[in-house]
This record gives sequence, structure tokens and C-alpha cells, in this order.
Amino acid sequence: MMDIANRFDIAVIGAGHAGCEAALAAARMGCKTLVCVINLDTIGAMSCNPAIGGLAKGHLVREIDALGGEMARNIDATSIQFRRLNTSKGPAVRSSRAQADRLLYRLRMKKILENQKNLTIRQTTVDSLRVEHGRVTGLRTSLDEDIAVSAVVVATGTFLNGLIHVGLKHFPAGRMGDSPSVSLAGWFRQQGFTVGRMKTGTVPRLDANTIDYAGLEPQYSDRPPAFFSFASDGDYRQPQFPCHITYTNEKTHEIIRGSIDQSPLFAGIIEGVGARYCPSIEDKVMRFPEKLRHQIFLEPEGIETTEVYPNGVPTSLPLATQVAMIRSIKGLEKAVIVRSGYAIEYDYVDPLELLPSLETKRIRGLFLAGQINGTSGYEEAAGQGIMAGINAVRSCRGEEPLILDRSQAYIGVLIDDLITRGTKEPYRLFTSRAEYRLLLREDNADERLSEIGYRIGLLPQQQYDRFREKQREIDEGIARLDNTWIKPSPDIDEQLERLQSTTLKQKSSLSDLLRRPELSIDDLGSLVSHDTRQAVAEIGASRFSEEIQLRVKYKGYIERQDEQVRRFKKLESTQIPADMDFTGLSGLSNEVVEKLGRVKPVSLGQASRISGITPAAISVLQVHLRKRSFESKQDKGQR
Repeated sequence: MMDIANRFDIAVIGAGHAGCEAALAAARMGCKTLVCVINLDTIGAMSCNPAIGGLAKGHLVREIDALGGEMARNIDATSIQFRRLNTSKGPAVRSSRAQADRLLYRLRMKKILENQKNLTIRQTTVDSLRVEHGRVTGLRTSLDEDIAVSAVVVATGTFLNGLIHVGLKHFPAGRMGDSPSVSLAGWFRQQGFTVGRMKTGTVPRLDANTIDYAGLEPQYSDRPPAFFSFASDGDYRQPQFPCHITYTNEKTHEIIRGSIDQSPLFAGIIEGVGARYCPSIEDKVMRFPEKLRHQIFLEPEGIETTEVYPNGVPTSLPLATQVAMIRSIKGLEKAVIVRSGYAIEYDYVDPLELLPSLETKRIRGLFLAGQINGTSGYEEAAGQGIMAGINAVRSCRGEEPLILDRSQAYIGVLIDDLITRGTKEPYRLFTSRAEYRLLLREDNADERLSEIGYRIGLLPQQQYDRFREKQREIDEGIARLDNTWIKPSPDIDEQLERLQSTTLKQKSSLSDLLRRPELSIDDLGSLVSHDTRQAVAEIGASRFSEEIQLRVKYKGYIERQDEQVRRFKKLESTQIPADMDFTGLSGLSNEVVEKLGRVKPVSLGQASRISGITPAAISVLQVHLRKRSFESKQDKGQR
């Protein structure tokens, strides 16, 4: 008989950003959860850059927080620099980024997991999973432990068959200093999963004491801090440090070109496909010879360390070349490398193997999250992790999975892109990938997802109450602006001219005036009577004045996108039966039949997003689905 200590509802393999969110979601929703990690000291480790957020990635972090995840709270507590990006552009593409104290980030996340009810952590390597009647029922470790489970989330990051390259030398590793997961990689291949190879890389780390910062451009934290979590407020939690900006130059590029035969990528040793949007410095130099310099951000790695992350120079060149390259850069002439840069190859599973829930199509109860699905980035991993954890719980309970669609969240865009189009290179999320990005802003992630997080039992009551209070305050502020009216008069016209705005032709609400691009909430105070001036001042002083102003100014655009979403929902709501045989449908080309059979879309909406599926093919599918529905109703009537 199996020891009860080796029985769990859910096991999570890996404790990187995807694994941490998956495990916490499962445990917080009440399931007995096990985390298997090769090294306890690397829970929540930031293997690459010490930062969270960025363009589109900041949206993901806020969505994770709105559902009840941990990443936003963890970075808010451990950040040493906060910055808002794209502030001069429209609200849809504004995003947040924070530099972390790498050590504090990892230690705090480890502490959160260690103190989470229903969560057990073990340092062990998983070699294989047990499958019975098409469903995962257990796992086996390298120490011959046999652990019974009802569902498994695999979040192995770069550890599946990981291979590190520095110059022409290479050796097995999940990341520098950690063993890879070789047996589990073999298990996936044995089960018939479509497995490929990808590649990513990191930069050499530098000793800050050997950097000459004089003459380099500093970049400081924003004030007040742009916290990620809707539960965070107040001032900085940690001391704030500036980054510094420098650049490569022609000498740097000559050194790289002179050693390119020693690059494992250009020598053909690396088989895996690298990230198009985060290329190595040798990639950038060789592919863009016309570019005379490349920007580098010198990012401090923490409060109690002198390590610096030179963001912009990921490389797998030999160490001697890395030293020469770094020392050719302004400010780094005497810099000492304390950790070499390297490239890492690893196995990933074709995400076309997945259902929208992130459960595999081949094996029920088996969920995949993070880089194993072909993605790149902490935030993309964490977004998948929380969804995989949620759906593993719902699978154990026999409940329908939680699926976020493309109109609800960037998490929905990310997962839909993966399972519909697959990927042959590390996938990175961008705001341009979202059709409804004006609806998917950072500021309204809680409005979109907090009700869902609370309903499924993941978002804490205190954070949900805070969300409800925010909604009440915003709604009241907008209502005040809608219901405060101004009539044309010489005094009003004079004030409007002073604000470089056109005069009034008719009675207008403050909301009408606020929709004028040149006017802000603060400007409205000079246009109202003394009696209502205080009320307008209160709206301007509100913690949510930016959200109030945004919703009023963009109301027309938002309503148009809402209408687009309603049309989108019609296609999404037309389900395609799982047993539908596309080969028997007349009117579809062989190419279309092959693509539909490979992806097995769950709805007409998903089918319409498969590359190469034409509107004509969707029309054919609609006809067949109506015919099938009609015949089904007739059969039921005859019974």
C-alpha cells in the first residue's frame, strides 16, 4: 500500500515562475499540492535579467495579480527600480517594468511557497509519469519514489535536456550550476509528443566596482512607484538604484566579427532556434552590419551585491572574447566578468499538443506551462502557470476548465496564439498581438479578471473588497462628470480660450469637455462654479483619477471595441465537436483539412485564426455545423 505522504491531488514539476504560480494557485484553491524541484535554493530564481514587466509583459503581471497570483506582489516587495514605459503614447501600450533585487525576489518567493497551506516542497528529480487509461496517475523520481497524483503541471523551464554552450565548449545543465532533466525529456518523446529544440541565452555579469560610471547616462526610478499589484500602495519597499546606459561601438563589433568562428551558433553547433526579439550580440552585429552601435543598460542585480547585468549583450562567445568585447565599451574598459554569458538549448513540446486549458490532448490530467510550451520570458511563463494550476484543480474536481479568451486578457491572447498557431521560435508577447488592446490595458486588469479570480476561490477577500471599492469610486467620479453641466457664457469662453480650447456652442457636461484632447480633469475646476469646484478637485485628487480620465476620454473608442468583441464572441461561441472528422467534409481543400486536423480547434473563432484557413473555409464549416446540429435535433425528436 502506498504511503499517504506520497498521495497528492496535484504535482507541479519545476519551481520557476510558471511552477510557483501553478503551485500557489492549486494550493490556495484547496488542493493538496506537491512541488518537485531539482534544487530548493533556486525556487523563483531569475535565471536571466533581474527584472519583471516591460511592454505587454507588465499587462500579464497585472492580470496574474487580478486573478490572485503572486508575481506582482513579489516584485513590488523586492524592486530596486520602478519605471513606466511608453508614457507619451496611448493608454493601450503603456506598461510597467521593475528592476528586482535578484536574491530578495527568490528568497521571498521561496518563503511564500514554504508557508503556503496545502503545499509541500521536495528537492527531487522527476524521471517519468505514470499513465493509466489515458490519464496521468502518478510520477516516479530519480530516488525511486512512487507518488500518486490526480493531475500534474510540468513547468521545467530550460531544464528538459538542457545543454549550455560557451564558445565551442558545451555541457549538460538546466542553467549554469544546475543539473538538467534528461529522463523526463526522454519520457515525453516516448509518449509520442512532438518535441523540438529551442535556444536562449544570457549576458556576462560584471563587478560594479570595476565599472567607470562617469560619463554614462543614469536612469532613475519613477516617483511615485508604479506598483504592479492592485493590493500595493505607499512608497518604495527597498532602496532605489539607477541603471546606466552605454553602447557598443565599431571596435566591439570588430572583436565579435573576428571571433565569429568560435560562436556555437554560427559554427552550427547549436540546433535550437533562438528568440528573434532577444538576439545575442553576435546575432545583432552579423545581421545588422549597418548599425554602428547597440544600446546596453547596466542593471544592478541587488542591494547587497556588486553584480551588474549588462542588458543587451547576451552571448555564447568564448570567455576571452567576452572579456575583450566588454572592455571595448565605454565605462567598461576595466570591467571584470564575474559570471560568463552563455547560450542554452533545451527541449520544448509543440504547443499544438495542448487544449485551451493547457491540458495535453494525449494525456488527461497533464498540463504544461512556461518554456516547455515554446515561450520566452518570466511573465509569459507565470501567466501560463497560474492558468495551468487553476485548470489542474478544476480537472481534479470534474469542473469545466477556465478559459480566458482574446477579448478578456493578454493571458488569453498568449495561450490562444500558442495552441492555434504553434511556434517554431521562442514566443514573446507584444501589445500588437492583441486585437482589442484598448480593452486590455494595465489599469483595468482587475476590472476584467478580479470577479473571476474571486469566484474560483483564488483572489483573497481583502483584495476583492479593495477592487470593489475602486470600482465604486471610479463609477461615482464618472457619474459626477456626466451629471455636471456647463452653459455657454463669456466667462466660460474666456477660460476655454486660456486653456487653448474652442468655445462652447451649447450646454455640455464635464465629461463632454474632458473628451477634448487638450483638457484634463485639473483644467475643469476653472470652468465650474465655486459650489462644484470642490467636487471636481476631489476627482482630480483621487487615487484613480488617471483611470477616470482615461475611461471618459476614450469612451467612444472603447464602445467601438466592445462592439467588435460582441461580433468576435459569436464565432467563439460556435463550438466544434471534439469528434468532428474534417476529412469527410466536402468543400475543404486537403491543406485546410490537414491544418484543422492538426490543431483540432474547439470553436469557429479558433479555426478562423489558424494560418491558412480562409473565410471561405469558415463558411463551409458553418454550413456543416448547422447541418450536424439539425440532424442531431431530428434524431433526438425521433427517439
